[in-house]
Amino acid sequence: MTDIQNVCVYCGSSSKVDQIYKDAAVELGALIAKEGWGVVYGGGRVGLMGLVADSALENKAPVIGIIPEHIQEREIEHTNLTELHVVDTMHVRKAMMVDKSQAFVILAGGLGTLDELFELLTWKQLGLHDKPIVVVNLNGYWTKLLETVENIAKEGFMRKEDLKLFITVDSVDAVPEALKSAPTEKFDPTTKWI
Repeated sequence: MTDIQNVCVYCGSSSKVDQIYKDAAVELGALIAKEGWGVVYGGGRVGLMGLVADSALENKAPVIGIIPEHIQEREIEHTNLTELHVVDTMHVRKAMMVDKSQAFVILAGGLGTLDELFELLTWKQLGLHDKPIVVVNLNGYWTKLLETVENIAKEGFMRKEDLKLFITVDSVDAVPEALKSAPTEKFDPTTKWI
């Protein structure tokens, strides 16, 4: 079991989404707080990102936002966080989010969320971290993506055991237990090429 202090949440910054995804973001923020964990996220006040942060803060959890300057300049940063780090680049942002977290949760999101998820999976596959990753497939949102990842393994472009790099759950309320019970074995990157 992983000793979790902060959970990094990756999710969309759009507000033009179905209410089910907004409700899930609020529920996740509250659940993380209930577990006594903090939130690490992208630092915005908009979309699902803002809802997760607001919910966690309302429930007395510390929230750390990490936002690059070029996004902060658009005045979408959350100004009421426990900590807000303004960084130079997206690369620095993503590395800092990983460094400050002991676990990761992926809610519904767009291209940025996909980018972050695949970087996390690649880093784990290469043995750069062994932290739990939980994908919340609410309303079947990630089903097609999960099928694609399974096909990548089926066609031999990744090992079948790499499908265990992450855990999939269908509801937000399943997240805490999935994080607590996630395997902690470190993946051997040398077997990637064998």
